[in-house]
Amino acid sequence: MRSLRRALTAATAVSLLALSVTACSDDGSTVRFGYISDYNGASLLAIAEKQGLWEKQGLTPEIKVFTNGPLQIQALGAGDLDFGYIGPGAMWLPATGKAKVVAINTLAYADRVIGRPGIKSIADLKGKKVGVPEGTSGDMVLNLALQKAGLSASDIEKVPMDPATVVSAFVAGQIDAAGIWYPLIDNIKGKVPDLVELASTKEWPESSFPTAFVGGTKVNDELTNKVIKVLQEANDWRAAHYDESITEAASLLKLDAAKVKADAANVKVMTTEDLVNKTKDGTVAKWLNSLGDFFVSTGQLKTKPDPATYYTGDLYTKAFTK
Repeated sequence: MRSLRRALTAATAVSLLALSVTACSDDGSTVRFGYISDYNGASLLAIAEKQGLWEKQGLTPEIKVFTNGPLQIQALGAGDLDFGYIGPGAMWLPATGKAKVVAINTLAYADRVIGRPGIKSIADLKGKKVGVPEGTSGDMVLNLALQKAGLSASDIEKVPMDPATVVSAFVAGQIDAAGIWYPLIDNIKGKVPDLVELASTKEWPESSFPTAFVGGTKVNDELTNKVIKVLQEANDWRAAHYDESITEAASLLKLDAAKVKADAANVKVMTTEDLVNKTKDGTVAKWLNSLGDFFVSTGQLKTKPDPATYYTGDLYTKAFTK
């Protein structure tokens, strides 16, 4: 946890790449939005831009790329972002009151524990160096795998590092294993094709791992409502135009569409109506409560909060129109 705090503090020194930058307008219509360079994080933003959904709500987007969710939560708290995107492994941060979940995005199963050739199981990681971006879904899948194997973080030499450093360190043989996700694993496979996938979130079919869009705690409901409408309309376009959504995301990410398609294969997309129904019937709360229990078990949360304290499900359901 101490190293995570250091990583978050260091985030203020990270240079952010602005892919679409506009000056802040006098009427407050500019929305500063963070994302991660994968299908989950980029597809709705790419669709919203291409389909003119921001303009429809009188908004102008300023989007910035981040390497992980915790850094975006840090930026939200510092007032440098209005909204952002996180994976399931960072959901403990909104649960502590550092942000609010404004929309569930997808269910993701892209996270893996990978090992260097010769490592055959999670049990083989005992005493080994394992790189992981702390507080992320890579950290989450590592902790899940350790628990399943009857081990704890104290049984390994856990090395906190940012996602890009995980890639380079694994390739260079500086770490024995990593908790990381696709599409970054594909980058590693290009250099270490015989790496071993030791664990995957797909091994827990009874669990769900929602990704989400989050807002700063000081962002007002009026702006949040407009942004939710943009995300909902983009979400339904994605659900109805899956192949085209891959093309749009690839264009924003400046990646080959085949790579984005492979990444998207780890994602379950849902319609907005389905997400609204799942909010109303308590399914989303069940997902968040399950993650809450897990984060309590890892010590990231002291107690499990009611999802209603950090998921603005009422705004999400009210914003939806058929």
